[in-house]
Amino acid sequence: MNRIIFILILCTSTLAIGQNVLIKNGTVLTVTKGTLAETDVLITNGKIAQIAKNIKKEANYNEIDATGLYVMPGIIDAHSHIALDVVNEATSPVTAEVNVGDALNPLDVSIYRALAGGVTISHAMHGSANAIGGQCETIKHRFGEINPDNLRMQGAPRTIKFALGENPIRTHGEGSKIVPNTRMGVEQIFRNAFSEAKIYAKEWDDYKNGLRKSSPEYNLRHETISDILKGNILIHCHSYRADEILMLMRVLKDFGVSKVCFQHVNEGFKVAPELAAFGASASVFSDWWAYKFEVYYSTAYNAAILTRNGVVTSINSDSDELIRHLYHEAAKTQRYGDLSDDEALALITINPAKQLGIEKMAGSIEVGKDGDIAIFKGHPLSVYAIPQMTLVDGAIKFDINKDPDDMRLDINPSEKFSSFYETDKSQENNGCLQDVSEMLMQESYAKYLRFRYSKNHSH
Repeated sequence: MNRIIFILILCTSTLAIGQNVLIKNGTVLTVTKGTLAETDVLITNGKIAQIAKNIKKEANYNEIDATGLYVMPGIIDAHSHIALDVVNEATSPVTAEVNVGDALNPLDVSIYRALAGGVTISHAMHGSANAIGGQCETIKHRFGEINPDNLRMQGAPRTIKFALGENPIRTHGEGSKIVPNTRMGVEQIFRNAFSEAKIYAKEWDDYKNGLRKSSPEYNLRHETISDILKGNILIHCHSYRADEILMLMRVLKDFGVSKVCFQHVNEGFKVAPELAAFGASASVFSDWWAYKFEVYYSTAYNAAILTRNGVVTSINSDSDELIRHLYHEAAKTQRYGDLSDDEALALITINPAKQLGIEKMAGSIEVGKDGDIAIFKGHPLSVYAIPQMTLVDGAIKFDINKDPDDMRLDINPSEKFSSFYETDKSQENNGCLQDVSEMLMQESYAKYLRFRYSKNHSH
């Protein structure tokens, strides 16, 4: 019995070895090295080993016939909340000590649905309730794994979520009556946190250099922010307005921080030259805006304008539904901005890879990179494109011809009763403000009850 338990533990705690596969005769969209007609891609132990015509298949390799199909790098989503739940630690404007990697859910069916849209990697982020939130996790869509740690992408740099504007103001200023209650207060949260972390880091340096006898008290929050200042953690910042984007770049410059990707960045087109000069990147929606007041103004040309100004730009989903359609979202930039095929595909492949610091491992079809591949019927930028197969580390994780009924991707319209169940979530609760609105509503109701109680007992 003990031996069986040991074997089960071993199986669930060890990541499966990459697969061997030969993809034959496809139109290979490398993204970085052009388009290769009638070309093969050989994946050995989960890594791309060869890209050429007429590669000979070895005995222990699976073979995929991609004749008439398009083979592209696995799509990467730089802003996602799948494989997570209860994503906002909304108890303080600074919660750098928390980490979403400690709460990954490998059983989330959204991972499978993302694979059905050709997405092999996503950036699992908490929400935007905090000016400085916790660390995020870059995950591989290894659906079928039951050990959460096996979703983590080995070698991916650490990242952290920041937020500007209405969300931290609403959560803390309006909700808890603490700083920040204004956009000025949001800036001061950053400056105070960075200053405290600098003092903390100096105290530890003095201790290590023998300049003080006792060690400082360990503080994970300060430790994490110190690593930001050292350049060891990449900032991904929820943002909308141009003035606030400029504000954060000024703060980061004052503290010597250069690694930042602005998320959403709806008014990025207004400050595209400034973003490029700073070296900041931008992860945008294709055509979402006006869903709340601070996002009133944007343009569907945003991604193209940023790209033309030399800003490394990606298009993200921020949605467990839209993640399946990122190739459609990228295609919109050819209508709004006239980007080339490679420029448009870069928005969902190599550019988000650069923003996550994983461009040497993913984002294009090149020898030595991970065997993360999406195979399409029809060009992926066509409205008629249909994903056929998705590979992660060379392993087939989605095959349209073997799509299980219980995955609920292809619903049978003749069924008498629905075979699936979907929860009804608003976009707000499903994304960056998940579980914050409920908290604020509960607080408002509690205040109402206190008011009624005080009124009834005032006589």
